[in-house]
Amino acid sequence: MHLAAHFPGVNNTTVWADPRSRSQIYFTSFEHLARTAERGTFDFFFLAEGLRLRERNGRIHDLDVVGRPESLTVLAALAAVTDRLGLAATVNTTFNEPYELARRLATLDHLSEGRAAWNAVTSSDAFTGENFRRGGYLDRADRYTRAAEFVATARELWDAWTPDGTPRPFSHQGRHFAIEGEFTVPRSPQGHPVVIQAGDSPEGREFAASTADVVFTRHGTLEEGRAFYADVKARLARYGREPDELKIMPGVTFVLGDSDADAQERAAEIRLQQVSPQNALLALEQVWGRDLSSYDPDGPLPDIDPDPESSLVQGRVRHGDPSPSSRLRSNRGGPIAVAARWRALSEEKGLSIRQTVMETTGRQSFIGSPRTVAERLTEFVAARAADGFILVPHLTPGGLDDFVDLVVPLLRERGVFRSAYTGPTLRSHLGLAEPVWKG
Repeated sequence: MHLAAHFPGVNNTTVWADPRSRSQIYFTSFEHLARTAERGTFDFFFLAEGLRLRERNGRIHDLDVVGRPESLTVLAALAAVTDRLGLAATVNTTFNEPYELARRLATLDHLSEGRAAWNAVTSSDAFTGENFRRGGYLDRADRYTRAAEFVATARELWDAWTPDGTPRPFSHQGRHFAIEGEFTVPRSPQGHPVVIQAGDSPEGREFAASTADVVFTRHGTLEEGRAFYADVKARLARYGREPDELKIMPGVTFVLGDSDADAQERAAEIRLQQVSPQNALLALEQVWGRDLSSYDPDGPLPDIDPDPESSLVQGRVRHGDPSPSSRLRSNRGGPIAVAARWRALSEEKGLSIRQTVMETTGRQSFIGSPRTVAERLTEFVAARAADGFILVPHLTPGGLDDFVDLVVPLLRERGVFRSAYTGPTLRSHLGLAEPVWKG
């Protein structure tokens, strides 16, 4: 089993009102969570990143935090206070350039002695694009072709130095990039930084199969996990890859208690804090695309249909809106279909707006005593629903402490998780071979 730690901050998982929550900017918070993850012999520490503050109706309205440090800078600092833990940064391929980013990632890989990883993400959001010189955005079809060429170009740059330390000129001429020159950073200790990918669309799955070392997915139930796992692993053969060359790691939450009943009670309290009345209405507006501030969060869902062309909420992906082609001009997909499913669920169970949001938007949680959680995690891996998990705690930065102290020893007893690191690099933790040099 592989385990990673996600530092919360670009999501609505964190309960910031809890008195145990600390800063999402001060280095002490990042250091605490990273040291805890390394004490638990986790594979890597994962930082998400947002490139623009989210808005509602033209005003800043973030559910998580307003203020997000740059990932690679934070990880470079963490490299100095950790020894084995992998360091994974989310960096956008739409609004960066290959040479500059490849250089920064290679530098982190050297500073950490082979522990760097890159979560390569895309954006088709014109709202985010306004923050950048180029402005605008890429159509969905173009953002994945750019991302694929971006990663391929970065790998060409990482191979511009021979394994014995000889620099060689590079030249890349492609649709999105035409660059040539000499790369300034020698080949890194693990050959290339590990590449992580988080897309779930058909294009994203194909991109992962062709390119990624790790997939960060949101499929939480056992059945959904097994279907996603089988689909993505089956795509590897067409790229000459073996199933073990790609690790599938869903992002999950967890709640521990002295007993299963105690954990369920705690989980209900946490969920109420995560989905406040205000947050419930905003989540609903992400589907409906309409101003619903006059609605009672404890009342029924709206009886009006969503507006598929709305720009009320900016900087967030609308529920059920994975691509322009399904931006709901019919009932077959997108917001109207999501609204219909939410209404059906609400009517079936007698749920209010807030209760419906709580039930439909939660990330998969493992809830129970430490032993129950250890058993469930093991079951998912044994059933080929995942190769491991990226844990998203609800408290920053101490939310991982109990898991490392109480669950990790049980996983080790079961023989499904390491008791110590067996190699120095992130690739060694993940069981991935060093890339063959293609200079």
